[in-house]
Amino acid sequence: MSHSSFVPTTRPPGWKSLAPPIPNFAHQSTSLPALPVPPLPDTLQRLKKSLRPLARSQDEFASTCQKIDEFGKEGGVGWVLQEKLEQRKTERDHWLEEWWDDLGYLAYRDSVDGFEPQPTHLPQSPAARAAGIARGAMLFRQKLRSGQISPDGIKDTQLCMDTYRWMFDCCRVPGPQGVDWSISYAGSPKPEADLGHIIAVRKNRFWKVKTEVDGKVVGMDVLIRQFQHIYDHSTEEYPAIGALTASNRDVWAKDFALLSSTPLNASHLRAIHSSAFLLSLDDSTPPPENDVDVSRGLWHGTLASSPSPTHVARALSSRFVDKPVEFVVFDNGVAGLMGEHSVMDGTPTARLCDEVLDYLTDPKSDFQLSLTSAPVPTPEPLDFDLSGIPQISEAITTAQKSLHALASSQSLSFLRTSYGKAAIKTFGVGPDGWTQMIVQLAYARLSQRFSGENTKVTLWPAGTYEAATTRMFYKGRTETIRVVSDESVAFVRAMLNPSATKEERMMLFRDAVKKHSHLAREAGMGSGVDRHMLGLRLSNPPSSPLPALFTDPLYTRSSHWTLSTSAIFKVVPDGFGVAYMTGFDDYLQFSITSRAEMPNAEFTEEIGKAAEELYELL
Repeated sequence: MSHSSFVPTTRPPGWKSLAPPIPNFAHQSTSLPALPVPPLPDTLQRLKKSLRPLARSQDEFASTCQKIDEFGKEGGVGWVLQEKLEQRKTERDHWLEEWWDDLGYLAYRDSVDGFEPQPTHLPQSPAARAAGIARGAMLFRQKLRSGQISPDGIKDTQLCMDTYRWMFDCCRVPGPQGVDWSISYAGSPKPEADLGHIIAVRKNRFWKVKTEVDGKVVGMDVLIRQFQHIYDHSTEEYPAIGALTASNRDVWAKDFALLSSTPLNASHLRAIHSSAFLLSLDDSTPPPENDVDVSRGLWHGTLASSPSPTHVARALSSRFVDKPVEFVVFDNGVAGLMGEHSVMDGTPTARLCDEVLDYLTDPKSDFQLSLTSAPVPTPEPLDFDLSGIPQISEAITTAQKSLHALASSQSLSFLRTSYGKAAIKTFGVGPDGWTQMIVQLAYARLSQRFSGENTKVTLWPAGTYEAATTRMFYKGRTETIRVVSDESVAFVRAMLNPSATKEERMMLFRDAVKKHSHLAREAGMGSGVDRHMLGLRLSNPPSSPLPALFTDPLYTRSSHWTLSTSAIFKVVPDGFGVAYMTGFDDYLQFSITSRAEMPNAEFTEEIGKAAEELYELL
C-alpha cells in the first residue's frame, strides 16, 4: 500500500463492515433479534414518569406534559417521525448504530483519553510484567480470531459479540471532516506484514514487537528479552508523538495529516494502527497502596509539578490513545489498562482483563519461561522523522501544555466501603440498586451543604445516568437507565426528614430498589427513553422546525447528566463521574471524578456516610 493510500482522507463508506466477523459469532446477525423501535405512546409515558421527580414545580411539569401530548397526538409530528424511524429499522441491521457511533463518540471532538500484583511464581522485573500481560492478551486474541471464545451471556441469554471485532488489530482515525472512524487490519490480505505484532512505548519511543511467529504466540522467555531490549535502548526522551493523539480531535486530524505526509512516518503510523494492542512502559512509580495515585497514573499519567515543555504530562505522551486496548506497566510493576471505546464498550475489555489475570494467576498456565535457543525477533524502533515538518514539534509542545492543564483541572477520589455484595444480599436486595440509592442520598446531602446562589452544585434531584446493556440484540450497545424516580426521591426525602421512622425509610428504600430494577430491565429490553427519543429527533428533517418538546427546559435538564454512574469520567462540567464496582464480597468500590473546582472530596465523604447509614438502616 502506498503511503498516499495509507489512510483515506475521508471516512470510507461502510467502514465498519471492513472488520471481519468473529468466526463462531457470524451467525448472530440472524440468530439474535434486532433492536426494536418501541411504541411511541409507551416511550412518551415512560418519559413523563422520568420527568416528574425532576420538575422544579407542578407548573413546569404540566407545561412539559402538554408538549409531550402535542408531540404524541394522533396524526401529529411524533407519529410522522415514528413512521420514519420504523422505516429506517427495515433498511438496516441496527437502526441506531450509525447515529450512536457518530453522536456518542466519533463526532465528539474533545480529547479522549488495577491489575493485581505480579504473581510470585513469575519473574518480578518490569520486562517480565510486560511479557506476562502481552502473552496473556495475545493468547486471548488468538482464541478470539480462531473462534474459540465462548459468548458472553446473562443467565441463558446469549449476548451480541459484534464489538469484539474492534478489540485488536485496529485503531481510531482522526477525521478531517469533523467525524472520526476506525480502521481494522484483522482481515488484511497480507497478514504476515500487517498482523502479529504489538507496539511498545518507552520514553516516547515507539517499538514494533513481533509477538506471533508462524501463527504461534511467542513465549514469555522471548518476550522478556524483547522488552528488556526496549528498556536498554530507550534511555533518552524522544519526540512525544503520543501527546498529539490526546489533543482536540480536529487539531489531531490536522497534525495527523501533516505527520503522515512523509512515507516513513506513514509507515510507522500504519504499524501502530495495525498492531494487536499497545503497551506503554511508563517510567513513573505510583505507589500500589495509593489507589488515587494509581488511578490517576492510568488515567492521564503522573504530572510534573512544573509545566515545563520537557516534563509536561509525560506519561500520556508515551501512549497512543486512539488504540482500543492499551496496557500500562509502570517501573515498579504496577499495571493496568486504558481504552478507547468509541466502537466497543467496556465489557469486552473487562473480560479480556479477567482472562489475562486468570492466566497470570494460575501457576499451571503455559508461560514458556524456559530459555530457548530460538532466535529472538529484535524489536524494531519506529523513530518518526520530523526534520521536514517543524510544525509537528510545535504541535507537540502545545499538546503537552494543554494536557497538563486538562489533567490538572480534574479531581479524583477513591473510596471502599466496609462491606460488599455478600452483606447486601443478606438483606434481599441487589447490589446495583443499593449502590444507586447510596449515590442519590449522598448527592442530596451534598446539594444541601452547598446550597446558595453561587454554588456550582446542581440542585438535587438531578439527572443521573446509568448504562444498561442491550447486547441481547444484534449490534446492541447500551440504553440509559434514568435513575431518578418518584420512588428514589421519596426514599431520599425520608432519609433527610428527621421525623421519618425507620420502618418508613426501610419500606421506601425497598420500593426505590424495586423500581430501579424495573427500570433497568426495561432499558435492557430496548424499552428505555433516551435512545428512542434520539432516533425521533434525528428523524426530523433539517429543513423542518424542531418540535418544541426537544427544547423544553425540563426535558433538556433531564438528560444533563449531573451524575454519570457508568464511567469514571464526568460528562458535564458541573457534574461528577461516579464509577462503582459491586462485584466484591467485602467492599463496594467508588471512583469519583470531577473538575477541580467541584467539591469532590466532600462528595466522596458523603458517599461514605450514606453507605454506612444505609447499612445501619437495614
